[in-house]
Amino acid sequence: MRISRETLEGIIPALVTPFTPNDEVDEAALRKLIRYVLENGVHGVMTTGGNGEFPHLLREERMKVLEITVDEVNGRVPVIACTSACSVKETVLLGKHAEDSGADALILVPPYYYKLPEESILDFYKGIAEQVTIPIVVYNNPAYTGHNIRTALMERLAEIPGVVGLKQSNPDISQTLEIIRLLGDRIAVLTGIDSQLFPVLSIGGKGIFSTAACVIPKQMVEVYEAFRRKEFEKALRLHMRMQVLNRFFEYEPGYVAPCKEALAMIGLPCGAIRAPLPPLREKEREELREALKNMGLLS
Repeated sequence: MRISRETLEGIIPALVTPFTPNDEVDEAALRKLIRYVLENGVHGVMTTGGNGEFPHLLREERMKVLEITVDEVNGRVPVIACTSACSVKETVLLGKHAEDSGADALILVPPYYYKLPEESILDFYKGIAEQVTIPIVVYNNPAYTGHNIRTALMERLAEIPGVVGLKQSNPDISQTLEIIRLLGDRIAVLTGIDSQLFPVLSIGGKGIFSTAACVIPKQMVEVYEAFRRKEFEKALRLHMRMQVLNRFFEYEPGYVAPCKEALAMIGLPCGAIRAPLPPLREKEREELREALKNMGLLS
């Protein structure tokens, strides 16, 4: 089910990586989470991104999570593997494993830690595209990588054979609008910010790679489907109702803890976050619980 510009769309949860009490990948919990989001109508799944704690996973763990996910999904929706790494060599190694495992596309942030000129970022994506055969989604997340993929750079990245889309996690919606204006007929542009689902759909975006969709996949799909039916007032109303919860998934210094806490509260425990990510404080936990109650997910 190779992804193309035309088929990269909809609600795509960025899956958490469940851990056992012994801090190992929890296969049973991962399979249960995948079944939950699929049963609620999502249009794809993304593995081992930021919400999946990829910087804190061993290489073998990243590979294991992807293999489990591909097996559990079993071709029902596309599987998009985050194989981000700092070097071309390691990114290609992970990318080739994703190809062999049956992933449908890769999603990649630019290299992080070193401050790089744009030409080096361009060469990074070119170097990977030359060595893998499955499509690539560019992932712009400047707050976490230190590199903002400006519109002019994205224009050049869109010329690379195999680049089919952009996950835009820059909160500057003006930049998103300009990329859609210039490149919307060449790549699929999806947001990575839960509070921007309705706004980005309204300016021509194709969907979202979503933290919230791990917890509320049905509600996220309802917004998307209402928008597709041109029921714009309903879509906006549903989106605003979700915002009471979405705001927790833009929590600093991490959105993973609120997501895993919320999953545990609704009966899908995925274990703890991996150190050194901070857990929620008790006040934050109670506020999260109230948000889930307001959405009717807890009594």
